[in-house]
Amino acid sequence: MSLPNPSGTPSISISSSQCSLSDRIKSVGYSVYHHARKHTGVGIVCAVAYFDPGNWGVDLQAGSEFGYRLLFVVLLAGLFAVFLQVLASRLGCVTGVDLATHSRLLLYNRPNHTKFYRWLGLYPLYILAEIAIIATDLAELLGSAIALCMLFPRLQLWHGVLLTAFDVIFILALGDPLRGKPVRTFELLIAGLVLAVLICMAVIIAKVDVDWASAFGGFIPSKYIFRSGGLYTSVGILGATVMPHSLFLGSALATQDRVSWLDSAAMTGLPDTLSKSSVQLTASSASFLPGRWLHDVAQAFIKQFCAPPPSEYSTSATRHSDRENRPLGFVKAHIYHGIVDIVLSLLGFAVIINSMILILASAVFHHSSGNTGGPASLFDTYDLIRELVGKPAATLFAVALLSAGQSSSIIATVAGQAVSEGFLQWRLSPVVRRLLTRLLAIIPSVAVALAVGRDGIDTLLVASQVVLSMALPFITFPLLWCTASRTIMRVKIPIEAQVYDSVSANPIRIEDPTEQYVDYSNSKLTIFVGVLIWLMVVAANVYVIVELALDT
Repeated sequence: MSLPNPSGTPSISISSSQCSLSDRIKSVGYSVYHHARKHTGVGIVCAVAYFDPGNWGVDLQAGSEFGYRLLFVVLLAGLFAVFLQVLASRLGCVTGVDLATHSRLLLYNRPNHTKFYRWLGLYPLYILAEIAIIATDLAELLGSAIALCMLFPRLQLWHGVLLTAFDVIFILALGDPLRGKPVRTFELLIAGLVLAVLICMAVIIAKVDVDWASAFGGFIPSKYIFRSGGLYTSVGILGATVMPHSLFLGSALATQDRVSWLDSAAMTGLPDTLSKSSVQLTASSASFLPGRWLHDVAQAFIKQFCAPPPSEYSTSATRHSDRENRPLGFVKAHIYHGIVDIVLSLLGFAVIINSMILILASAVFHHSSGNTGGPASLFDTYDLIRELVGKPAATLFAVALLSAGQSSSIIATVAGQAVSEGFLQWRLSPVVRRLLTRLLAIIPSVAVALAVGRDGIDTLLVASQVVLSMALPFITFPLLWCTASRTIMRVKIPIEAQVYDSVSANPIRIEDPTEQYVDYSNSKLTIFVGVLIWLMVVAANVYVIVELALDT
């Protein structure tokens, strides 16, 4: 018997006899191949945000002051991030629009008190999201600048800040990953930077004397965090790990069709990164005349500064009732692959890399040198690794930090584009968006680097993470609200999929069918966990505010 499969994947023939072991292995192997070929990418892109230079600073502080004891906080924060990132992925996949657009649909055109919701809800939330992205880019800028100064000691810190401003050139070659179809060049570049960070950290950890029994014991919850300022540092880990801009970006990338795009590219024999316009450009540039070639290069350069067309997931609707969600077949073909991709990437890269950073700081500061005093900075860690392990290991540390900063910076730019499009339907080219965000981050960075130096940079890096932590409750509330709504998260069942003939298993068309839906909203348990995480984040922020007020 052959059963229809609305997800678009090949149908499976089921015989009366039990499937052999080899058939099961082949089925599992095909599923893994299908996932790796078409669905990987989004998880790695989102994972970058969870080990940016801001995470490095907090993890180094935690390891140098408290040893391995706060590793379970790193794991807990990673699980929080997985939970929220999966919700963002499900929201984008089911509805076809991202979190920023959902915020606009919730608050822009309310039937009662419209201006109140718009001016005291939507626009402040947009400004807060932009501030969070600028704070994120500030952390990436500082981390990359510090890494350049480590690699080239003759550079002043403000030189490194200015040099990292020119990484906008990366955007010119990537294409636009928010135009509805995956850009494999973009995803492969990010994956390469992530692997560089992971490999460098693994090599460094292998050269450091780590007490692995104590390290694995650090993943067990302990009362130690309530002593000697451990709770304050734990709050910093939580605030630095769960990143608001990654939720916006993850929900936007989850709207992409990752099943049919690759097949159509293969049929035409063209690389998946080539668009129709680029093919026409190549055809029109067949002439090798220097004047024609220069004209085409100039046109391509100017085009990078023009506003892109609306993305495929964008909508002009102002209420949820004015639009339809994705078809059921699309949702079934993507949603579970997206969840697996997010979970494996965040646990396999983000949590492991953050744990390595904390283990490194604990091994070279808290245990080897017996330093139980002030927290370690990025420069302190580099100097001590060079002294204890050697210059090659210290260089690897700098390369890993630079890779983390550059990859996170590119992600922040793309997330900022999604935020402006979703909240205000305001479209900018990635290059212009990059320049504006980076200029806003350069001003305080250069000022602090010139006036205070390394100590001021470390303080500014921690301050950027405090800003992100403060913004998190406001960003996650619309996410929890939308994914818990049955009206928003329901998908209409096609007529052909509602009734099947019991003998032939063929769909039966019926007259005037009653609309039926598949509910993808959060279960009661998921809602409870989401509310609990939200309350913990709010409590953590209140604690930070009180501590800062008492210190002043």
